Amino acid sequence: MPQDVRFDLPFETPVSDHLEYARERHLRWVRERGLVRSQAGFEEYQSWDLPQAAARTYPYASADDMVVLMNWFSLAFLFDDQFDAGRPDRADRIAEVARELIVTPLRPAGSPPRVVCPITVAWAEVWEQLSDGMSLTWQTRFAASWGRFLAAHVEEVDLAAQGRAGSLGPDAYAVFRRRTVGIHHSIDAGERSRRFEVPAQAMAHPLMERMRDLAADTIGFMNDIHSFERERRRGDGHNLIAVLHKERGGSWREAADAAYRMTTDCLDEYLELEAGVPRMCDELGLDEDERTRVRMGVEAIQHWINGNYEWALTTGRYAAAKDGPVATAERAGRGSVDDLLAV
Repeated sequence: MPQDVRFDLPFETPVSDHLEYARERHLRWVRERGLVRSQAGFEEYQSWDLPQAAARTYPYASADDMVVLMNWFSLAFLFDDQFDAGRPDRADRIAEVARELIVTPLRPAGSPPRVVCPITVAWAEVWEQLSDGMSLTWQTRFAASWGRFLAAHVEEVDLAAQGRAGSLGPDAYAVFRRRTVGIHHSIDAGERSRRFEVPAQAMAHPLMERMRDLAADTIGFMNDIHSFERERRRGDGHNLIAVLHKERGGSWREAADAAYRMTTDCLDEYLELEAGVPRMCDELGLDEDERTRVRMGVEAIQHWINGNYEWALTTGRYAAAKDGPVATAERAGRGSVDDLLAV
């Protein structure tokens, strides 16, 4: 399954004018914070081009906020790559660090981490900046979504440590993937990127809840398709194509085609619901300002669906061919060359 599989998306994603300004400062930050240590690790990290992903998914952020968002991106992606399938004891350290990452937003901003490693120290710094100026309601919503994402990540690591990676059936996998993809809090960050908040009554409406779930499903499944070669190299069964192949048999191409259909079905349902947003606003009796903030919230979802898609087509993270220290790390079940969980 090639990385450049195309989907027909009906909206375009602007790209931030601050991409190069923020990229330079972000790359310096990851080196200074010890998030990439070796030259091979730095070169691999650069090939992922996470700054492009942030510039596409948060196109209206200010120059300085774009740096913060890029820094945050690095933590989620690098943490995701730390597990070594050959060392089940590593799962305990993953869980310990994940708990620290989960509780950071629940402490007063600026509190030092109790579990110290490069990722936890960097996250304490980033959260203080990311939460600045946002309401307690938004911070609580973000923290809950962030916590579910990290808890699901630990569950995924535990399954792998127990030799049960890829053991979920398609339906259970789809529910699990909705949590591991981490889209709900990523969409929440779209509000922070433009300094607004979706009205609470709209956020709690079943239509908005379903739209966010479908966006997570669409993005998660597209990501599985684009990253399939990388994950197969790592022996990672946590991928929709692998799950469908195991469940249904047949060829890999048939499994990939079925994954594609599931993805487009989610996207089609999302688009149908998005058309009902004006009716939702009428039902809730929202005023003009509230409707504007709902519209911006919908744009945040669109930016994530299309922006992540455009980035995934070209990022070196999902490249089919790898060699040197990067290939060695992936064969060991990791995607990151450097160890970021040690004290």
